[in-house]
Amino acid sequence: MPTAPHRPIALRAAEAPPRARATGYPPDLARRVEGREKRPLGDLSGLRNFGVNLTRLAPGAASALRHAHATQDEFVYVLEGTPTLVTDAGEAPLGPGMCAGFPAGTGEAHHPVDRTARDVVYLEIGDRSPGDRVTYPDDDLRAEMGADGRWRYSRKDGTPL
Repeated sequence: MPTAPHRPIALRAAEAPPRARATGYPPDLARRVEGREKRPLGDLSGLRNFGVNLTRLAPGAASALRHAHATQDEFVYVLEGTPTLVTDAGEAPLGPGMCAGFPAGTGEAHHPVDRTARDVVYLEIGDRSPGDRVTYPDDDLRAEMGADGRWRYSRKDGTPL
């Protein structure tokens, strides 16, 4: 009988190893998320239906390019710092204990940005719906999740990266 891969029963979130892989964004766009560090708590816990990341933004960093998911819900809960949430409706300051949710398929593009001199720390939670598509209204980029769970990026005209 095969044994299950070793995974911790519990862990200190801040001590979990950061995600090693790059964003998948092309270099001209990846610079905007420099200073972002994600610790994939859901992966470390063996979760398959949804992901949980402990995310730290250094001053000046964005969580991602401003984006909207077709089939994935997203939720953020701020633990430390005061990020600015940028959405189609405008900008809103967030602080510890505040949260925001982004239902799938609304087209509401969003991203938290750290415009302060201190780090921002928050939890981000999202489902892992197969076949999700992401639009980036401010950038020449789009993404689609493959059957293998990996994101495929291309320019808006379909040119692969």
